[in-house]
Order: sequence, then structure tokens, then C-alpha cells
Amino acid sequence: MSILNIGAFNLQDALSSFVVLFAVIDAIGSSPIIISLRREGRKVESGKAAALTGCILLAFLICGEWILSLFQVDVKSFAVGGAIILFLLSLEMVLDVVIFRNNGPMKSATLVPLVFPLLAGAASFTTLLSLRAEYSVINILIGLLLNMIWIYVVLKATEKAQRLFTDTFIYIIRKFFGIILLAISIRLFTSNLIPLIQAFQPAP
Repeated sequence: MSILNIGAFNLQDALSSFVVLFAVIDAIGSSPIIISLRREGRKVESGKAAALTGCILLAFLICGEWILSLFQVDVKSFAVGGAIILFLLSLEMVLDVVIFRNNGPMKSATLVPLVFPLLAGAASFTTLLSLRAEYSVINILIGLLLNMIWIYVVLKATEKAQRLFTDTFIYIIRKFFGIILLAISIRLFTSNLIPLIQAFQPAP
């Protein structure tokens, strides 16, 4: 049976998938970070970022569990790794240090840290696996597509927003959201690390 069952379309399930992914991806919550990246002169391509985010999440939706099992990595271990990257990103924001030097072939902030781990991170991957257990793939795909359109709209809006705010305002917002991101990374780290440690403990 095909993984993409058109006949399984359900508007309520599609909207539910959209809302769940909307809350987890949180493009609006990432907007201060995006504005800060632009202010630093780090190139952010709105269309490419939305497309890359969609492709990564789509690939993980279809074969995420298989990819992780191929490398003998479980979802919780993957989430811990993503939490560490978020933690390093938050340190950049709070301490005014440069950790992501981006010396690779893509000389922009579009892929790292914007697409991964901000938009397509461990939380999004884990959520997609959870949605697979509840909804048909066609409904999740619709919710995912709507979120990619929303991400593009938010990214384009930050181009104008960065010209409206002063450097002082952006600096304060960067520090504030850096602390918020730090707290999120720690929560994601601890919530997944504790079950991992318990899994390796011998049964009484």
C-alpha cells in the first residue's frame, strides 16, 4: 500500500497537523534571531530557507525512523544532539561570541543555524514521528506545506522589520531570546537524556 493515501485525506486531521507543527516550529518566536542574523550581515535567503526546511522535514517524515535505525540512533539520542546545538546557539546570543563560523561551502546563515536547528530541529523531527502514529501521511503533508508557506511569509517580513528596529532594541531582544533559547535547549536536553540514562540502567 502506498505511503501517500489520497483517499485518507481529512480536513480536521490536516488542520490539527498544521497547528501542532506551527507551535513546534515557532517561526514567529525565531524572528528576533533571524533579524539578529541579518543585522550581523549573515545572509538569510527566505525562499531557500523555507524550501530547505520543507525538504528536510519531508525527508524525515518519510524515512526518519529508517535513517535513525540505520545508524542505530534512537529519537531521544537525536533530540539530545539537537539540544546541544541549540545550547551553543543560545550562548552565541547571550555571550556575544561566535561559535558557528560557517566555514563550509554555504556562506550564509540560511542552512546553519536558521534551517537547522531553529526551524527543522530535534523537536520538529520528534513531532513528525509522533504525528505519523496518529494521522495519515497526506494530512501531515498538507499541514507541513502550510507551515512552509507561513515560514516564508515570516522570513520575508523580517527583512522589513530589521529596518524598523534600532540596534539597541535588537541587542536587547537578542539577549532576551538567547536566554529563552537556552532554557528550551536545557529542557529538551534533560527531558530526553533522563530516559536515555534510565534505559541503560539494569532492571532491579
